[in-house]
Amino acid sequence: MSGNTRENKQKKAVSPPWYAEGLDHVWLPYAQMKTVAPPLAVTATHGSRIVLADGRELIDGIASWWTACHGYNHPHIRAAVERQLDQMPHVMFGGLVHEPALTLARRLVGLLGPGDLDRVFFSDSGSVAVEVALKMAVQYWRNQGRRSRTRFLAFTGGYHGDTTGAMAVSDPRGSMHAAFRGLLPEQITVDLPLDERSTAAFESTLERHADELAAIIVEPLVQGAGGMLFHDAQVLRTLRAAADRYELLLIFDEIFTGFGRTGALFAFREAGVVSDIITLSKALTGGTLPLAATIAGKKVFEAFWSDDPTHALMHGPTFMANPLACAAANASLDLFEREPRLDQVAKISSALTVGLEPCRKLPGVKDVRVKGAIGVVELDRIEDLNALRQRFVAEGVFIRPFGTVVYLTPAFTIAEDEFAKLTDAVRRVLTERA
Repeated sequence: MSGNTRENKQKKAVSPPWYAEGLDHVWLPYAQMKTVAPPLAVTATHGSRIVLADGRELIDGIASWWTACHGYNHPHIRAAVERQLDQMPHVMFGGLVHEPALTLARRLVGLLGPGDLDRVFFSDSGSVAVEVALKMAVQYWRNQGRRSRTRFLAFTGGYHGDTTGAMAVSDPRGSMHAAFRGLLPEQITVDLPLDERSTAAFESTLERHADELAAIIVEPLVQGAGGMLFHDAQVLRTLRAAADRYELLLIFDEIFTGFGRTGALFAFREAGVVSDIITLSKALTGGTLPLAATIAGKKVFEAFWSDDPTHALMHGPTFMANPLACAAANASLDLFEREPRLDQVAKISSALTVGLEPCRKLPGVKDVRVKGAIGVVELDRIEDLNALRQRFVAEGVFIRPFGTVVYLTPAFTIAEDEFAKLTDAVRRVLTERA
């Protein structure tokens, strides 16, 4: 067979008709469309594997942006969705409720206790969950006649989503949202209180701005898309004490960290403090369907409880509390109850430490860090993200570096041999790079 014939057959295999006919009509995320590498055509997923149109199978090292915590196509979740599909795929949540949503709300509140986080507002994405949290916080004060409290204290390295309000409370300089400065509401950003210097700056900022602040918002323990930056539990205790001292609300954004990723079911557990509002999404449905939740404490909810209709929270995503998504989420919670997910996370954490630590000695590596089922190799720079991502695909793995980090966030159910292939690929590719 000639080289040209082989090349044409391969091109045909990786370009099924739907790919060739549709690719020119989509706008891909986080991509400069002129220069980005063509996306991979996927035909199926199972376990920790992504099946490509050309027949290759890639081991997924990031669980589809950290969502597929039980692996793809888990039979228990699939069966729950199929049953719900037969009964009721969707019904609006305005004036109507249904069993999957009410059961899920009750279960989430139970998992978040003790504490008073007991009112669940459903939406369909993490960014919208953050938007709802911000609206709750501002209106909490407005309903009490304190209309000056409209701003938020957020943190360097933070990332909370891509919608307008969520962008505004993300790092204004180091994030991908810097181009929108001037459009976004100007919030107050400081370094996390990690040491004496940053704690003093944090306290000074609060003293100056407390009267105009509605809330503090933070990603507990791990700032995800801002660079996979870790901080210890004492930071959360410092934030809780400061919020209480200045009578501010505290928002924990656990969209990335929730549901076992850091080693506990929720990251805030490690600190022993509770927020006034918490946001959840990503792994909520086990990576099956879009769903998010903004959960408020009694104090927040009671500020909206009124005979005055203007004190109501006027927000309502069309597909909020979608029954299919709620069924998937309930099935995902079943798996956390029935199967040893947190034990699996602990084993992954140990294996990540062993598997990635050799990278620390490589030239150009700034840091290697592990927290739960999150493993990070931070580089001094990445010259060509497209090339690095394609190099991992050539190794048979799907790993998607961003910024200056190569990271792994695999499914908690990943097989040992598949996991070993992920860490082997990271070591091999970064060694080759060095």
